[in-house]
Amino acid sequence: MSDEQDAELLEATISDWQHGATLASQIGWDENEDSKYGLQKLAYSDVREETRLGSQHAILATHQAASALTGVRELKDKGRKVSCPEFTSPTIKYDANTLTLFEDNTVSLTTIESRVRCELALPEDEGGYQYQFLNDDEWSVTESTLTARDGDYFLHLGFRKPNPFDKQESPAEDRTVLGVDLGIQRLAVTSTAHFESGKKLVHDHDQFEHVRGGLQQTGTQSAHRTIVGRETREERYSRDKLHRVSNAIIEEAVEHECSHIVFEDLSYIRDRMPNAKKLHQWAHRKLIQFVTYKAEARGIRIEFVDAAYTSQRCSECGHTSRGNRPVQSHFECVKCEKTLHADYNAAKNIGWRFVRRGLNDSRRTGNSQLALKSGTVTPNRGFIPYSIAR
Repeated sequence: MSDEQDAELLEATISDWQHGATLASQIGWDENEDSKYGLQKLAYSDVREETRLGSQHAILATHQAASALTGVRELKDKGRKVSCPEFTSPTIKYDANTLTLFEDNTVSLTTIESRVRCELALPEDEGGYQYQFLNDDEWSVTESTLTARDGDYFLHLGFRKPNPFDKQESPAEDRTVLGVDLGIQRLAVTSTAHFESGKKLVHDHDQFEHVRGGLQQTGTQSAHRTIVGRETREERYSRDKLHRVSNAIIEEAVEHECSHIVFEDLSYIRDRMPNAKKLHQWAHRKLIQFVTYKAEARGIRIEFVDAAYTSQRCSECGHTSRGNRPVQSHFECVKCEKTLHADYNAAKNIGWRFVRRGLNDSRRTGNSQLALKSGTVTPNRGFIPYSIAR
Protein backbone atom coordinates (compact mmCIF):
# COMPACT_ATOMS: atom_id res chain seq x y z
CA MET A 1 0.00 0.00 0.00
CA SER A 2 1.36 3.44 -0.96
CA ASP A 3 1.74 6.40 1.37
CA GLU A 4 -1.07 8.10 -0.56
CA GLN A 5 -3.41 5.17 0.06
CA ASP A 6 -2.47 5.13 3.74
CA ALA A 7 -3.26 8.83 3.98
CA GLU A 8 -6.64 8.33 2.30
CA LEU A 9 -7.52 5.59 4.79
CA LEU A 10 -6.50 7.72 7.74
CA GLU A 11 -8.51 10.68 6.44
CA ALA A 12 -11.57 8.48 5.91
CA THR A 13 -11.19 7.00 9.39
CA ILE A 14 -10.95 10.46 10.96
CA SER A 15 -14.06 11.55 9.02
CA ASP A 16 -16.06 8.56 10.27
CA TRP A 17 -14.75 9.18 13.79
CA GLN A 18 -16.01 12.77 13.69
CA HIS A 19 -19.42 11.56 12.54
CA GLY A 20 -19.54 8.73 15.09
CA ALA A 21 -18.52 10.90 18.04
CA THR A 22 -20.98 13.64 17.03
CA LEU A 23 -23.76 11.06 16.69
CA ALA A 24 -23.00 9.63 20.14
CA SER A 25 -22.86 13.15 21.55
CA GLN A 26 -26.32 13.95 20.19
CA ILE A 27 -27.73 10.75 21.67
CA GLY A 28 -26.20 11.55 25.05
CA TRP A 29 -27.50 15.11 24.84
CA ASP A 30 -31.04 13.92 24.05
CA GLU A 31 -31.00 11.24 26.76
CA ASN A 32 -29.17 13.33 29.39
CA GLU A 33 -26.43 10.70 29.61
CA ASP A 34 -22.76 11.60 29.99
CA SER A 35 -21.22 8.58 31.70
CA LYS A 36 -18.89 6.60 29.46
CA TYR A 37 -20.48 3.23 29.94
CA GLY A 38 -24.03 4.56 30.00
CA LEU A 39 -23.52 6.33 26.67
CA GLN A 40 -21.71 3.32 25.24
CA LYS A 41 -24.83 1.24 25.86
CA LEU A 42 -27.07 3.84 24.26
CA ALA A 43 -25.01 4.84 21.22
CA TYR A 44 -22.71 1.95 20.28
CA SER A 45 -25.12 0.21 17.87
CA ASP A 46 -25.99 3.47 16.08
CA VAL A 47 -22.33 4.39 15.68
CA ARG A 48 -21.55 0.97 14.20
CA GLU A 49 -24.50 1.17 11.82
CA GLU A 50 -23.87 4.72 10.58
CA THR A 51 -20.08 4.60 10.28
CA ARG A 52 -17.40 2.21 9.07
CA LEU A 53 -15.60 2.28 12.42
CA GLY A 54 -14.56 -1.02 13.97
CA SER A 55 -15.97 -2.10 17.32
CA GLN A 56 -13.17 -0.67 19.44
CA HIS A 57 -13.14 2.67 17.68
CA ALA A 58 -16.92 2.87 18.02
CA ILE A 59 -16.52 2.38 21.79
CA LEU A 60 -13.79 5.03 21.95
CA ALA A 61 -16.01 7.43 20.01
CA THR A 62 -18.81 7.05 22.57
CA HIS A 63 -16.33 7.58 25.40
CA GLN A 64 -14.98 10.72 23.72
CA ALA A 65 -18.52 12.04 23.37
CA ALA A 66 -19.23 11.29 27.04
CA SER A 67 -16.15 13.25 28.12
CA ALA A 68 -17.27 16.22 26.03
CA LEU A 69 -20.78 16.05 27.47
CA THR A 70 -19.36 15.95 30.99
CA GLY A 71 -17.46 19.15 30.27
CA VAL A 72 -20.61 20.76 28.90
CA ARG A 73 -22.55 19.75 31.98
CA GLU A 74 -19.94 21.36 34.23
CA LEU A 75 -20.25 24.61 32.29
CA LYS A 76 -24.04 24.42 32.52
CA ASP A 77 -23.79 23.89 36.28
CA LYS A 78 -21.91 27.19 36.45
CA GLY A 79 -24.71 28.99 34.65
CA ARG A 80 -23.03 29.09 31.23
CA LYS A 81 -25.00 28.78 28.01
CA VAL A 82 -24.18 25.45 26.36
CA SER A 83 -25.05 23.40 23.29
CA CYS A 84 -24.55 19.82 22.17
CA PRO A 85 -20.85 19.16 21.38
CA GLU A 86 -19.89 18.51 17.78
CA PHE A 87 -16.63 16.97 16.64
CA THR A 88 -15.06 18.82 13.73
CA SER A 89 -11.35 18.76 14.58
CA PRO A 90 -9.31 16.35 12.40
CA THR A 91 -8.39 14.06 15.30
CA ILE A 92 -9.08 10.50 16.38
CA LYS A 93 -8.39 8.50 19.54
CA TYR A 94 -6.36 5.29 19.60
CA ASP A 95 -5.69 2.80 22.39
CA ALA A 96 -3.71 -0.40 22.91
CA ASN A 97 -6.28 -2.35 20.87
CA THR A 98 -6.15 -0.05 17.84
CA LEU A 99 -2.48 0.98 17.91
CA THR A 100 0.70 -1.11 18.02
CA LEU A 101 4.23 0.18 18.51
CA PHE A 102 7.16 -1.77 17.08
CA GLU A 103 10.81 -1.83 18.11
CA ASP A 104 11.85 -0.34 14.75
CA ASN A 105 9.98 2.86 15.74
CA THR A 106 7.04 2.25 13.47
CA VAL A 107 3.41 2.22 14.48
CA SER A 108 0.44 0.24 13.18
CA LEU A 109 -2.89 2.06 13.21
CA THR A 110 -6.38 0.65 12.72
CA THR A 111 -8.46 2.27 9.98
CA ILE A 112 -11.93 1.68 8.53
CA GLU A 113 -10.54 -1.03 6.25
CA SER A 114 -7.17 -2.35 7.37
CA ARG A 115 -4.19 -1.35 9.44
CA VAL A 116 -1.59 1.04 8.10
CA ARG A 117 2.00 1.04 9.26
CA CYS A 118 3.79 4.36 9.60
CA GLU A 119 7.26 5.45 10.64
CA LEU A 120 7.54 7.66 13.69
CA ALA A 121 9.42 10.91 13.15
CA LEU A 122 11.59 11.01 16.27
CA PRO A 123 14.52 13.22 17.34
CA GLU A 124 17.87 11.98 16.08
CA ASP A 125 19.28 12.35 19.57
CA GLU A 126 18.29 9.22 21.49
CA GLY A 127 18.53 11.22 24.68
CA GLY A 128 15.20 12.86 23.83
CA TYR A 129 12.42 12.40 26.38
CA GLN A 130 10.38 10.28 23.92
CA TYR A 131 12.88 7.45 24.18
CA GLN A 132 12.46 7.33 27.95
CA PHE A 133 9.03 5.82 27.31
CA LEU A 134 9.64 3.98 24.05
CA ASN A 135 12.69 2.09 25.33
CA ASP A 136 11.49 1.38 28.87
CA ASP A 137 9.46 -1.79 29.40
CA GLU A 138 7.97 -0.24 32.53
CA TRP A 139 5.71 1.86 30.29
CA SER A 140 3.02 0.70 27.89
CA VAL A 141 0.89 2.60 25.41
CA THR A 142 -2.51 3.83 26.54
CA GLU A 143 -5.02 6.22 24.94
CA SER A 144 -3.34 8.33 22.25
CA THR A 145 -4.47 10.98 19.76
CA LEU A 146 -3.78 11.21 16.02
CA THR A 147 -4.14 14.68 14.48
CA ALA A 148 -4.12 15.52 10.76
CA ARG A 149 -2.65 18.90 9.84
CA ASP A 150 -1.74 20.20 6.37
CA GLY A 151 -1.09 16.74 4.99
CA ASP A 152 0.98 15.60 7.99
CA TYR A 153 -0.06 13.37 10.89
CA PHE A 154 0.91 13.98 14.49
CA LEU A 155 0.58 11.12 16.96
CA HIS A 156 0.45 12.17 20.61
CA LEU A 157 1.26 8.95 22.42
CA GLY A 158 -0.02 8.27 25.91
CA PHE A 159 1.88 5.93 28.24
CA ARG A 160 1.16 4.28 31.57
CA LYS A 161 2.90 1.80 33.77
CA PRO A 162 1.46 -1.62 32.98
CA ASN A 163 -1.10 -3.14 35.31
CA PRO A 164 0.69 -5.82 37.36
CA PHE A 165 -2.41 -7.98 36.91
CA ASP A 166 -2.28 -7.74 33.10
CA LYS A 167 -0.23 -10.90 32.68
CA GLN A 168 -0.49 -13.34 29.84
CA GLU A 169 -2.75 -15.58 31.87
CA SER A 170 -4.63 -12.76 33.60
CA PRO A 171 -8.03 -14.51 33.30
CA ALA A 172 -6.71 -17.03 35.83
CA GLU A 173 -5.39 -14.38 38.20
CA ASP A 174 -7.16 -13.38 41.38
CA ARG A 175 -8.75 -9.95 41.49
CA THR A 176 -9.00 -7.92 44.67
CA VAL A 177 -11.81 -5.38 44.56
CA LEU A 178 -12.31 -2.13 46.47
CA GLY A 179 -15.95 -1.04 46.49
CA VAL A 180 -16.69 2.69 46.77
CA ASP A 181 -20.03 4.32 47.59
CA LEU A 182 -20.51 7.99 46.71
CA GLY A 183 -22.92 10.10 48.72
CA ILE A 184 -23.84 13.54 49.97
CA GLN A 185 -22.93 13.83 53.65
CA ARG A 186 -20.03 11.48 52.98
CA LEU A 187 -18.39 11.99 49.62
CA ALA A 188 -16.93 8.50 49.55
CA VAL A 189 -16.97 5.37 51.70
CA THR A 190 -14.92 2.30 50.81
CA SER A 191 -15.49 -1.38 51.49
CA THR A 192 -12.43 -1.18 53.75
CA ALA A 193 -14.38 1.22 56.03
CA HIS A 194 -12.58 4.41 55.01
CA PHE A 195 -14.92 7.42 55.30
CA GLU A 196 -14.45 10.77 53.54
CA SER A 197 -16.83 13.49 54.75
CA GLY A 198 -18.42 16.01 52.41
CA LYS A 199 -20.04 18.15 55.11
CA LYS A 200 -17.54 21.02 54.97
CA LEU A 201 -17.68 21.08 51.17
CA VAL A 202 -21.48 21.39 51.33
CA HIS A 203 -21.37 23.93 54.17
CA ASP A 204 -18.90 26.21 52.40
CA HIS A 205 -20.87 25.94 49.14
CA ASP A 206 -24.12 26.87 50.90
CA GLN A 207 -22.42 29.89 52.46
CA PHE A 208 -21.10 30.95 49.07
CA GLU A 209 -24.57 30.62 47.50
CA HIS A 210 -26.03 32.76 50.27
CA VAL A 211 -23.41 35.49 49.76
CA ARG A 212 -23.75 35.32 45.98
CA GLY A 213 -27.51 35.81 46.25
CA GLY A 214 -26.99 39.04 48.16
CA LEU A 215 -24.32 40.29 45.77
CA GLN A 216 -26.49 39.53 42.72
CA GLN A 217 -29.25 41.63 44.21
CA THR A 218 -26.77 44.49 44.60
CA GLY A 219 -26.06 44.31 40.88
CA THR A 220 -23.00 46.55 40.82
CA GLN A 221 -19.85 45.95 38.83
CA SER A 222 -17.91 45.64 42.08
CA ALA A 223 -20.36 42.99 43.31
CA HIS A 224 -19.92 41.07 40.06
CA ARG A 225 -16.12 41.09 40.46
CA THR A 226 -16.53 39.85 44.02
CA ILE A 227 -18.77 36.99 42.82
CA VAL A 228 -16.22 35.95 40.19
CA GLY A 229 -13.39 36.02 42.72
CA ARG A 230 -15.29 34.00 45.31
CA GLU A 231 -16.43 31.54 42.64
CA THR A 232 -12.83 30.96 41.57
CA ARG A 233 -11.72 30.40 45.17
CA GLU A 234 -14.59 28.00 45.82
CA GLU A 235 -13.83 25.93 42.72
CA ARG A 236 -10.13 25.83 43.64
CA TYR A 237 -11.00 24.67 47.16
CA SER A 238 -13.47 22.07 45.88
CA ARG A 239 -10.97 20.63 43.41
CA ASP A 240 -8.30 20.48 46.11
CA LYS A 241 -10.70 18.64 48.42
CA LEU A 242 -11.62 16.16 45.69
CA HIS A 243 -7.95 15.59 44.86
CA ARG A 244 -7.29 14.74 48.52
CA VAL A 245 -10.27 12.38 48.62
CA SER A 246 -9.16 10.68 45.39
CA ASN A 247 -5.65 10.26 46.84
CA ALA A 248 -7.14 8.62 49.93
CA ILE A 249 -9.12 6.17 47.78
CA ILE A 250 -6.00 5.27 45.81
CA GLU A 251 -4.06 4.79 49.06
CA GLU A 252 -6.76 2.42 50.33
CA ALA A 253 -6.54 0.41 47.12
CA VAL A 254 -2.74 0.22 47.24
CA GLU A 255 -2.63 -0.62 50.96
CA HIS A 256 -5.08 -3.49 50.48
CA GLU A 257 -3.39 -4.64 47.23
CA CYS A 258 -6.50 -4.08 45.13
CA SER A 259 -6.43 -4.58 41.38
CA HIS A 260 -9.83 -2.93 40.82
CA ILE A 261 -11.74 0.05 42.21
CA VAL A 262 -15.47 -0.21 41.61
CA PHE A 263 -18.02 2.61 41.61
CA GLU A 264 -21.74 2.65 41.00
CA ASP A 265 -22.73 3.82 37.54
CA LEU A 266 -22.97 7.62 37.39
CA SER A 267 -26.35 7.57 35.68
CA TYR A 268 -27.66 5.54 38.61
CA ILE A 269 -26.33 8.12 41.07
CA ARG A 270 -28.42 10.77 39.32
CA ASP A 271 -31.52 8.56 39.43
CA ARG A 272 -31.00 7.66 43.09
CA MET A 273 -30.42 11.25 44.15
CA PRO A 274 -32.66 13.28 41.80
CA ASN A 275 -32.88 16.14 44.29
CA ALA A 276 -29.16 16.30 44.98
CA LYS A 277 -27.61 19.69 44.40
CA LYS A 278 -25.62 20.29 41.25
CA LEU A 279 -22.57 20.52 43.51
CA HIS A 280 -22.91 16.86 44.47
CA GLN A 281 -23.34 15.66 40.90
CA TRP A 282 -20.33 17.73 39.79
CA ALA A 283 -18.27 16.49 42.76
CA HIS A 284 -19.05 12.83 42.03
CA ARG A 285 -18.13 13.11 38.36
CA LYS A 286 -14.94 15.03 39.11
CA LEU A 287 -13.93 12.64 41.89
CA ILE A 288 -14.25 9.64 39.59
CA GLN A 289 -12.18 11.45 36.94
CA PHE A 290 -9.42 12.13 39.46
CA VAL A 291 -9.44 8.55 40.78
CA THR A 292 -9.43 7.15 37.23
CA TYR A 293 -6.27 8.83 35.99
CA LYS A 294 -4.45 8.29 39.29
CA ALA A 295 -5.45 4.62 39.34
CA GLU A 296 -4.24 4.16 35.78
CA ALA A 297 -0.79 5.40 36.76
CA ARG A 298 -0.76 2.77 39.52
CA GLY A 299 -1.95 -0.03 37.26
CA ILE A 300 -5.36 -0.25 38.96
CA ARG A 301 -8.51 -0.66 36.92
CA ILE A 302 -11.71 1.31 37.34
CA GLU A 303 -15.01 -0.50 36.89
CA PHE A 304 -18.69 0.39 37.26
CA VAL A 305 -21.71 -1.64 38.30
CA ASP A 306 -25.44 -1.13 38.32
CA ALA A 307 -25.97 -0.20 41.96
CA ALA A 308 -29.73 -0.79 42.12
CA TYR A 309 -30.77 -1.87 45.62
CA THR A 310 -27.24 -1.69 47.02
CA SER A 311 -28.55 0.62 49.73
CA GLN A 312 -31.32 -1.85 50.65
CA ARG A 313 -29.38 -5.12 50.46
CA CYS A 314 -27.72 -6.57 53.55
CA SER A 315 -24.05 -7.14 52.81
CA GLU A 316 -23.98 -9.95 55.40
CA CYS A 317 -26.96 -12.18 54.52
CA GLY A 318 -28.11 -10.72 51.19
CA HIS A 319 -31.66 -9.92 52.31
CA THR A 320 -33.04 -6.93 50.40
CA SER A 321 -35.77 -4.75 51.83
CA ARG A 322 -36.67 -1.08 52.14
CA GLY A 323 -37.13 -1.71 55.83
CA ASN A 324 -33.41 -2.44 56.17
CA ARG A 325 -32.66 1.29 56.05
CA PRO A 326 -34.87 3.03 58.62
CA VAL A 327 -32.91 6.32 58.37
CA GLN A 328 -30.43 7.81 55.88
CA SER A 329 -27.19 6.84 57.62
CA HIS A 330 -28.22 3.69 59.49
CA PHE A 331 -28.64 0.14 58.16
CA GLU A 332 -30.27 -2.63 60.16
CA CYS A 333 -31.21 -5.89 58.46
CA VAL A 334 -34.73 -6.98 59.37
CA LYS A 335 -33.73 -10.61 58.76
CA CYS A 336 -30.30 -11.17 60.36
CA GLU A 337 -30.38 -8.01 62.53
CA LYS A 338 -26.93 -6.92 61.35
CA THR A 339 -26.38 -3.19 62.00
CA LEU A 340 -23.76 -0.97 60.32
CA HIS A 341 -23.37 2.38 58.63
CA ALA A 342 -25.59 2.52 55.55
CA ASP A 343 -22.91 3.92 53.22
CA TYR A 344 -20.39 1.29 54.34
CA ASN A 345 -22.98 -1.40 53.68
CA ALA A 346 -23.56 0.04 50.19
CA ALA A 347 -19.80 0.17 49.46
CA LYS A 348 -19.48 -3.53 50.26
CA ASN A 349 -22.47 -4.34 48.05
CA ILE A 350 -21.02 -2.35 45.15
CA GLY A 351 -17.72 -4.21 45.34
CA TRP A 352 -19.43 -7.54 45.88
CA ARG A 353 -21.58 -7.06 42.77
CA PHE A 354 -18.43 -6.80 40.67
CA VAL A 355 -16.91 -9.84 42.38
CA ARG A 356 -20.03 -11.85 41.61
CA ARG A 357 -20.06 -10.55 38.04
CA GLY A 358 -16.60 -12.06 37.57
CA LEU A 359 -18.05 -15.52 38.23
CA ASN A 360 -19.95 -15.26 34.95
CA ASP A 361 -16.78 -14.60 32.96
CA SER A 362 -16.01 -17.89 31.23
CA ARG A 363 -12.38 -16.84 30.72
CA ARG A 364 -11.68 -16.36 34.42
CA THR A 365 -10.78 -19.25 36.69
CA GLY A 366 -9.15 -17.34 39.56
CA ASN A 367 -10.86 -16.21 42.75
CA SER A 368 -12.05 -12.63 42.89
CA GLN A 369 -12.28 -11.18 46.37
CA LEU A 370 -13.67 -8.12 48.06
CA ALA A 371 -11.31 -6.07 50.20
CA LEU A 372 -12.65 -5.35 53.70
CA LYS A 373 -11.06 -3.62 56.68
CA SER A 374 -9.85 -6.79 58.39
CA GLY A 375 -9.69 -9.29 55.55
CA THR A 376 -11.15 -10.36 52.23
CA VAL A 377 -14.28 -12.27 51.30
CA THR A 378 -14.67 -14.55 48.28
CA PRO A 379 -17.71 -16.37 46.87
CA ASN A 380 -16.03 -19.75 47.31
CA ARG A 381 -13.94 -19.45 50.47
CA GLY A 382 -15.85 -16.87 52.47
CA PHE A 383 -14.06 -14.47 54.82
CA ILE A 384 -10.28 -14.70 55.14
CA PRO A 385 -8.48 -12.49 57.72
CA TYR A 386 -5.44 -10.61 56.43
CA SER A 387 -3.28 -12.45 58.95
CA ILE A 388 -4.00 -15.64 57.02
CA ALA A 389 -4.40 -14.21 53.51
CA ARG A 390 -0.98 -12.51 53.67
